[in-house]
Amino acid sequence: MPAWKDKFDNGEVLVIDGAMGTELERRGVPMHAEAWSGAALVEHPDAIIGAHEDYIRAGAEVIITNTFGASPHMLKAMGYGDRDEAIIESAVDLAKRARDNTGVDVAIAGSISTMAAGGDVADPGDRHSDDEVVDSMNRMAQALARGGCDLIALEMMQDSHRAPIATQAAKNTGLPVWLGLTCAWNEARDKLVAFDFPEYDFDDFLAAMLPIGPDLVSIMHSDVDVTSAALDVVKQSWGGPLGAYPEAGYFTMPNWQFVDIIAPDDLVTRARGWVDQGVTVLGGCCGLGPEHIAALSKAAPTMKPAA
Repeated sequence: MPAWKDKFDNGEVLVIDGAMGTELERRGVPMHAEAWSGAALVEHPDAIIGAHEDYIRAGAEVIITNTFGASPHMLKAMGYGDRDEAIIESAVDLAKRARDNTGVDVAIAGSISTMAAGGDVADPGDRHSDDEVVDSMNRMAQALARGGCDLIALEMMQDSHRAPIATQAAKNTGLPVWLGLTCAWNEARDKLVAFDFPEYDFDDFLAAMLPIGPDLVSIMHSDVDVTSAALDVVKQSWGGPLGAYPEAGYFTMPNWQFVDIIAPDDLVTRARGWVDQGVTVLGGCCGLGPEHIAALSKAAPTMKPAA
């Protein structure tokens, strides 16, 4: 059994990578107006390999493909619709090359999002039709599986309309499915709601998603100040493995704004609290880079997740 799978199954702390899109931007890779970091798969593949390598060297045991912004419906908007599945498969190959270059046997997670082309939020049905999204999510999941990823990472799932489509498509691959949920406080700060869609209550969203049967539920791309509360809510109806990988800064399409980025040591302090809540998978999302993963990796052996 691979080391990462053994640790996951035994409930030990497993460190995943940090952000890919914002890390590419920080390295000077231009972001695309339609697909954000997805265009880098075609235009800057070496930069993707380099970012993967740096995360592996920082101690990541799972790396996530640069496909958050590379679903078929987004690639079509970029003009790459005639080779969308090949581009998605190539993202897994770039991660494999980084793994080979470093000689470290990390797992590769295939990222899937419902982000809309040309937008900075998931698409609730305005730009892409239901039929297009169903086709896009299913073809994307199968392309990632054919490429050879070890699991599927659903990221920024937050609406009860499109997120179940993506989750079922991931389940259909037969691979492990890690469900990444994104949330925020409402204006009154007395209730959790979807990150981009405050009309969706987090409780209702959980009720729609958990019966699909993920293998892990993560609170990701959420502020560090939201993560603990969200984990408590999840634990009320979920007894399986938990993950946490927060974001810092904010997005103004197509660029990330690197403001108020949490210091690596402060992230470790927060992570210890999440591990006390039962989290076993730790990493970072937008705004957080290799230095954050290095700090988590160094501290992980001293963390013991709550039963």
